[in-house]
Amino acid sequence: MTQHVRDIMTSQLVTVEPQTSVTAVAQKMRDEDIGIVLVTEGDDLRGLVSDRDLVVRALAEGGDLDEKTVASACSDDLVTVTPDEDLDHAVELMREHAIRRIPVVEEGHAVGIVSIGDLAIERDERSALGDISAAKPNQ
Repeated sequence: MTQHVRDIMTSQLVTVEPQTSVTAVAQKMRDEDIGIVLVTEGDDLRGLVSDRDLVVRALAEGGDLDEKTVASACSDDLVTVTPDEDLDHAVELMREHAIRRIPVVEEGHAVGIVSIGDLAIERDERSALGDISAAKPNQ
């Protein structure tokens, strides 16, 4: 049976506007216990920022992090999928572009995200990555 992206995507998204400070984004990631935030303007997806992006593109550059906006740290050359695409296609894109997460969009609007962890749990929850991804974080 063919599985589609919508079958495993996370639909609880955390979004910020491009002018949000990187400090506010980092705090949101901490508070929500997440590693990625979508950057949107209105309902339109403009980019995504990971915890690694914040370190490499903002913190490592120095300067006042309250003054730096997430627009300067986010990835805006996005690879996306639609909810109705086959999971195999999402895997193919992640391999081809060496990415760990892929936004799910419908008519230009973000409706979900699929991570390598989601795929690992779906494909083989007994694998090391599947097991780690399924584990609840320690508080």
